[in-house]
Amino acid sequence: MNAVRLDRIDRRILAELQRDGGLSNQALAERVGLSPSPCLRRVKALEESGVISKRVTLLDRKKLGLSLTALIQISMDRHTPERFEKFESTVKQFPEVLSCLLVTGQDADYLLIVVVPDMDTYQDFLLKKITRIPGVSGVHSSFVMRWVIDTTALPLGYLE
Repeated sequence: MNAVRLDRIDRRILAELQRDGGLSNQALAERVGLSPSPCLRRVKALEESGVISKRVTLLDRKKLGLSLTALIQISMDRHTPERFEKFESTVKQFPEVLSCLLVTGQDADYLLIVVVPDMDTYQDFLLKKITRIPGVSGVHSSFVMRWVIDTTALPLGYLE
């Protein structure tokens, strides 16, 4: 798939929206040096092209009492499309799972990023949900001690 070609102003719009997705069109236009109408047209074009896939509000995990983040490596017993489809459709139902990645280059097949309030809740999640998914043959958990970098912003410098 070819990358969408973006000019300098499109990249500035994207950078500003990555910093603050809740900017009004007026504020965004001022920051990128456009009048509101052309700015809005550009944002709509970026949305229609799929470059802007959605806008979200980011919440503070700790302030909500979700202070334990686990990185879970999952190994599957068989590498069949049916096994993978069942695993993926099941973990999509778990609100604790922030990310589910099919990976290569390690002993695991999947890497999950999971957020829960505490270790007791994590143990319940692991034993009552993850290990009950058909095909899960191994689980290795690591826990985040501190977030050194925590961003959703993509590196736009490569687009120049």
